[in-house]
Amino acid sequence: MAGKRPGAPPQRLQKILAAMGLGSRREIERWIAAGEVTVNGRVATVGTSAAPGDRVTVRGRPVNLAKAPSIQVLAYHKPEGEVVARSDPEGRPTVFERLPKPARGRWIAIGRLDLNTSGLLLLTTDGALANTLMHPSAQIEREYAVRVRGEIDEALIRRLVSGVTLEDGPARFEDVVYSGGEGLNHWFHVVLCEGRKREVRRLWESQGVVVSRLKRARFANVTISGLRPGTSRELTADEIASLRGYVSARAKISPDAAAAD
Repeated sequence: MAGKRPGAPPQRLQKILAAMGLGSRREIERWIAAGEVTVNGRVATVGTSAAPGDRVTVRGRPVNLAKAPSIQVLAYHKPEGEVVARSDPEGRPTVFERLPKPARGRWIAIGRLDLNTSGLLLLTTDGALANTLMHPSAQIEREYAVRVRGEIDEALIRRLVSGVTLEDGPARFEDVVYSGGEGLNHWFHVVLCEGRKREVRRLWESQGVVVSRLKRARFANVTISGLRPGTSRELTADEIASLRGYVSARAKISPDAAAAD
């Protein structure tokens, strides 16, 4: 394509724009399919590639691909009662109302936490990174502190670790560690490697146990340590590099494969 800088290989357009924080990869693909993205004056297709120097417009606005995006990752301590959405038809508070404005693009939530679940939520301006971290094949660990009410014995714990069948397929905890309690109320730390809707709660409920509190303590190698409810902090460049290293070590697919899926 005319205007490309030497040595800058072209990449899939949706991958570049997602990395710039303009939207999720799927959202950008919808814009491309709708004819709302052009490259050098021509309407792009989902298979179009681009490189720095190409003239790109997204929904009528020019985008400078020559500006290398500065990736940001934010750790946020979500309180109970907030919705992980940009707006809510019921008027409930959303996590995005509390977040600082990113230097460029917009925050993309890496997964979701239910209304009544608190704890660590990661967000990024890099759509490709978000997609990689959410891809089931990446096998990213999520650790939760959970308070349950009911009769708990070793056989029940073994079933949760060996696996049970939920309405959307098999599910299991990687680890279950008892962390205290009184009477019928017990605290556990549990780890699982996928993020299906209400999966932690449904696993316990499959054994006739009620979950009364649920808090995510860790996602990958990022913990909630030091974050008060409703506050956030930006990960350092070293922490982002460490997060990428964690993903590379665990992933069954490459980050590029996840981003291009």
